[in-house]
Amino acid sequence: MRHGKKIGVVIPALNEEQAIGRVLGDIPSWVDEIIVVDNGSHDGTARAAEMAGARVVSESERGYGAACQTGIKALEEPDIIVFLDGDYSDRADEMASLTDPIATGTADFVVGSRIRGRRGPGALTPQQRFGNWLACRLIRCIWGTPCSDLGPFRAISADALRSLDVRDRAYGWTVEMQLKAAESGLRYLEVPVSYRARIGASKISGTLRGSVLAGITILTVIARSALRTQRSA
Repeated sequence: MRHGKKIGVVIPALNEEQAIGRVLGDIPSWVDEIIVVDNGSHDGTARAAEMAGARVVSESERGYGAACQTGIKALEEPDIIVFLDGDYSDRADEMASLTDPIATGTADFVVGSRIRGRRGPGALTPQQRFGNWLACRLIRCIWGTPCSDLGPFRAISADALRSLDVRDRAYGWTVEMQLKAAESGLRYLEVPVSYRARIGASKISGTLRGSVLAGITILTVIARSALRTQRSA
């Protein structure tokens, strides 16, 4: 419990055997429940997560959004849900800066901004920086939301997340959440978070194909949301 609120953590993971134990070891002791979603790993990710104390569930459909949705369903009625990656790039020990504004009633949705925080050498690739900059610029121009990052390390009240009905099953999960939050008028906050180079190769930014597919998906989600907003205006 944190400030009287039950905290649940969801960690999508794909072949993160070398990193997942370190991620789990840094999660604060006040977290009530940790779900690691094994998204089709071929290594010992699931076993390593279980040995580190997490509950592991499986999602055979490859996709960040698919894994996140499976993790949400596995949680046992938390008040606040935290998402972070399983590659040790996010600083789990900084989790309080995301959960506390929600627990104390000043925000509904908090995103950890890697752009505003400290970044280690090689933590963000050039294609990540450019794609993030472009997407956030579009969000600021179209919706007026003070967005600087689409980072994976984020917290949201369970009630708010249910109201958003985020459906993307792939790379568009994070941006769809932020766009729907802007459209619905949720109290949105960004806080600086530290970010370091991940352990192992990235499945997205580590390859040209992954980077292109992620970029196309994110821009498609933004374009569809912009058209929907324009039609309803």
